[in-house]
Amino acid sequence: MLWWQPSLVLFGRLSGWIGGPIIFAIFLGKWLDKKYSTEPKLFLLCVGVAFFVSTFGIVKDAMEAMKKITDDAKRAKDLKDKLKEGEKNSDK
Repeated sequence: MLWWQPSLVLFGRLSGWIGGPIIFAIFLGKWLDKKYSTEPKLFLLCVGVAFFVSTFGIVKDAMEAMKKITDDAKRAKDLKDKLKEGEKNSDK
């Protein structure tokens, strides 16, 4: 895996959380408003719910990514420290 691929995957997932629920809510809200003649109440309700779904999804994915980055950095630091320790022991 190339060094830049994880960032593009994260970008795609976060973009999906922005676009997916909102686009779905727009079509669902317009269809519900036509079906029940409630323009624009159900449309606005659907878009509002989609906003909260998007926000929750973005925060959840971002927190998971931050945890993974932190864990990877800690693992890299531990490995670097072990290598330094091994070099010191081999010099003696």
